[in-house]
Amino acid sequence: MPKVTVVGAGQSGLQLAIGLLDNGFDVTVVSNRTPEQIEQGRVMSSQCMFDTALQHERDLRLNSWEEQCPPVEGIAFAVPAPPDSPQAGGKAISWSAKLDRIAQAVDQRIKFPGWMAEFVKRGGDLVIHEATADDLEAYARDSDLVVVAAGKGDIARLFERDAERSPYDKPQRSLALTYLHGVEPRPEHSAVCFNLVPGLGEYFIFPALTLSGPCEIMVFEAVPDGPMDRWSQATDPEKHLDVSLSIVRDFVPWEYERCENATLTDENGVLTGRYAPTVRKPVATLPSGAKILGLADVVVLNDPITGQGSNNASKCAASYLKSIVDHGDQPYDEAFLRGTFETFWDDVQYSTIWTNALLAPPPEHVLKLLTAAGDEPRIAHRFANDFDDPRDFFNWFMDPDKADAYLAELATS
Repeated sequence: MPKVTVVGAGQSGLQLAIGLLDNGFDVTVVSNRTPEQIEQGRVMSSQCMFDTALQHERDLRLNSWEEQCPPVEGIAFAVPAPPDSPQAGGKAISWSAKLDRIAQAVDQRIKFPGWMAEFVKRGGDLVIHEATADDLEAYARDSDLVVVAAGKGDIARLFERDAERSPYDKPQRSLALTYLHGVEPRPEHSAVCFNLVPGLGEYFIFPALTLSGPCEIMVFEAVPDGPMDRWSQATDPEKHLDVSLSIVRDFVPWEYERCENATLTDENGVLTGRYAPTVRKPVATLPSGAKILGLADVVVLNDPITGQGSNNASKCAASYLKSIVDHGDQPYDEAFLRGTFETFWDDVQYSTIWTNALLAPPPEHVLKLLTAAGDEPRIAHRFANDFDDPRDFFNWFMDPDKADAYLAELATS
């Protein structure tokens, strides 16, 4: 029975570990926090997950909150009118479309403690310890395979940045999360409301499940040091809420109408930060010469602008699980480790390239498509559902010639 040690108890680490347990592996998970510390701590993500990622959870019987979590039924997109235009304060572009299958967002302060308990229940060994590089050497000696799923800190830095796959070397957005009760629901259907403020940043809001029940999560993506980047003023949770509401009021006032009376879900329901989107090389070599494999955010850390983080983590865990199980009892050598990542990269590269592209000002053909979606529901529907499978964007959205061909096809059908 192969022994695997997974360092990190998040979406990808726990999902992979439980999948391996179900396939007869001897699995240890090392977490730097107890379930209680996670539950009582600060929010970690917005984690809106689309159907493919949710299905990976269902396949492992990890969808414990599916009935309680409010559905995300669609995507709504808006661009504000220029401030010097007659439509100032309104929308220059506006449309919405339903997803073929709902998305959901479960607060990771609920999910991860629940999954940790499930991991132990199914026979896994959960170790609470702040793992160091020296610990990795011990894990490598005692295990057939070590997988690092801790995306931040010194351990993650053991994995070398892949410059060819990482076009940015500094943060492209100043990020913030705000979890709220008391937001008025959209009248048509629930949605990720995706608001693009040209040159300044992006704002999203969507329903979720948190510790105190259904809520809405605000996600802010501000161009660093620009007019939407006010987070230096957010010195405590209430000021964070004030800053959140001020940004929404000033830049997307139609969204402010829904949340002007909202309150924080809890004092830990806020988060700010910045990081550079980074792809790292998947294998790190320890001083002893032992090889360890990076998982999910350790090796592919995308900006949250497209909401792909938790989705990619789930997809990575599922991809690695298949590769490891299919490998059988053969040695986990460097060729296998690199091949395991490249199999995942074959899929995730599309999400990464699309995400990195949206961090730049939108080119003319993209603006043409997003504008046309307001009159052509088929474009809006395709854009919304491609969040679940970003590979399709490369058939019509990412290339000017393909975009023109797609619009011409729609005009004749």
